[in-house]
Amino acid sequence: MKLLPAADLDRLLLELEVDIVTLSECVVSPEQALAFPKKSISGIHYNLSGTGQLVVGNLSPIDLTPHTLVIIPPTMSCQITARRSRSAENTSNSEQSADGSAIISGLFSGGGEPAVRVVSGYIQATYGHSIDIFKSLTMPIVERFDETSGLDKNLKMALAELLMQEIGMRAMTAVLLKRVLLAIFRRSRKSAEIWGERFPSLSEPQITRALVSMLTDPAAAHSVKSLASTAGFSRSAFMKHFTDAIGNSPMAVLKRVRMRKAAGLLAADTLHIDQIASLVGYASRSSFSRGFRSIYGVDPSEYRTDNRSRAISEKITPASIDSRAAMEKA
Repeated sequence: MKLLPAADLDRLLLELEVDIVTLSECVVSPEQALAFPKKSISGIHYNLSGTGQLVVGNLSPIDLTPHTLVIIPPTMSCQITARRSRSAENTSNSEQSADGSAIISGLFSGGGEPAVRVVSGYIQATYGHSIDIFKSLTMPIVERFDETSGLDKNLKMALAELLMQEIGMRAMTAVLLKRVLLAIFRRSRKSAEIWGERFPSLSEPQITRALVSMLTDPAAAHSVKSLASTAGFSRSAFMKHFTDAIGNSPMAVLKRVRMRKAAGLLAADTLHIDQIASLVGYASRSSFSRGFRSIYGVDPSEYRTDNRSRAISEKITPASIDSRAAMEKA
């Protein structure tokens, strides 16, 4: 197993998209517990202060010290516990964002002096909104930072952005959360073994090189043969290695990447559909429409009309609606 070359990783990270599904500041009093149900997406927990434990499924407890960051694999539940005994009463204080996603402003367990204060939530991190980077994660990622990392400030700023709901909120929170994930990527490059455990879909540099080619230039005339050449494999070997690593065939992934870009261009509402078809690698509008319909269930023109109507009724921008659509699919 080899580490992904830095140049390929840099290009890949430029395509990394991060969406917050929920985010909250959690306060857990001594000897109390706060549970988080399993979801189909990844959990994130960052300990701001105090000491306690994070219990993930049936795994050994993870000690929570200040500036501990934990990524929970999809479909795994967990709970945060704190030390010393106190009577408990679980309460919550939630707000509903303008786009319908839950923004939890505070979760509290127990009524005594807080022992653990953690920023917690669920995130969706994908390449080109197509490949979940944590989908194949089987064990929690645990990294311990210190106050000089500034990750606590990033997460607090993300919380503030979500609560204020001002223009550019999605873009700002994506930048802030992306910085947190970049810290994990950097730490994970300590060894090829750690990298392979955390990012199995990126454990083969040759396959990742082909993936980067698709993500950075989806309009190119890609084929299994050309992508196999980029990866340095025979056609049959490339198909097997790519499908094993990514979980889908090269052409299926390319189609989703292209249609995700097309959806963004349609939501932006500045180009003709024929132009968009060309920009995502389709020679004809008819073939583009068939491909788009197979992914989104509607024709490109219907998708654009729907976005326009929702933008008018909700008085938000088409780009914001497109962000919501991505999160609803998460």
